[in-house]
Amino acid sequence: MKNVREGVPFANGEMGKRKKTPHPEAIAKTTVIHPDQTVADLVIQHPEWRERLETMGIDYCCGGKHPLGEAVKAAGIEWPAFLALMNETSAAKTVDPVYENWNEAPLSVLVDHILEKHHTFTKEQLPRLDGLLAKVRVAHGVKHGEMLTRLQSLYDGLHAELDTHLMKEEQILFPAIKGIDAFVNGKGEKPVVQCGSVANPIRQMEAEHDSAGGALAGIRQTTDSYRLPADACLTFKALYDGLQALEADLHEHIHLENNILFPKSIKLEEVMFRY
Repeated sequence: MKNVREGVPFANGEMGKRKKTPHPEAIAKTTVIHPDQTVADLVIQHPEWRERLETMGIDYCCGGKHPLGEAVKAAGIEWPAFLALMNETSAAKTVDPVYENWNEAPLSVLVDHILEKHHTFTKEQLPRLDGLLAKVRVAHGVKHGEMLTRLQSLYDGLHAELDTHLMKEEQILFPAIKGIDAFVNGKGEKPVVQCGSVANPIRQMEAEHDSAGGALAGIRQTTDSYRLPADACLTFKALYDGLQALEADLHEHIHLENNILFPKSIKLEEVMFRY
């Protein structure tokens, strides 16, 4: 079968290949940040800045489509102050970690990465956190019962939604995306996409991402940004550490889907429909 992907703006990167980010001083000299670009555009260009944005309270996953200027203002930061903070980050003399440039990866490779890293992590952590929360409520329910009850409600809703969300991605959306990617690259037959177009389940997944993001924000607020009470035991600390790790992983997970995988899948499907 002829490779019909010729001329399509998606890179055929090598599986597992990593690209080191430039030295921070080089970033400071070459990166132009302006308020009209989206948060996602900035993070796609510089994935190594995710953690810095997160510490500023700037949502790069569910809120990735918002203009950067609006997101900065919503975080309570003046634009000049934001630029100064980013310049400090860029000019830091620390060694940058190695980040994957998933914007250049084939869609099937990105799907496999999401499944192997993020879906696996979420499935492992959800039951673990269930157990920790139950133990903390038994040990600290008398003094912190009201807060822990709110936390339990938020967590139960997030857990239930993520269980069905991951299943729908694994059984419906991701096989469709991989089928489209294989066809356009000449490696498979033209797939029959359920629901007429991947855009339809993608809209549902994005709505569920927004819901999960709201639950995460509620959990952070309820726990006072994971501030441990003075009488916290090691299990209490393990619970808060685990919830914070789940939050960070879900932010990256949602970013990869909302800002890279989903828009590219819709564009690639449009190419497939021409054949």
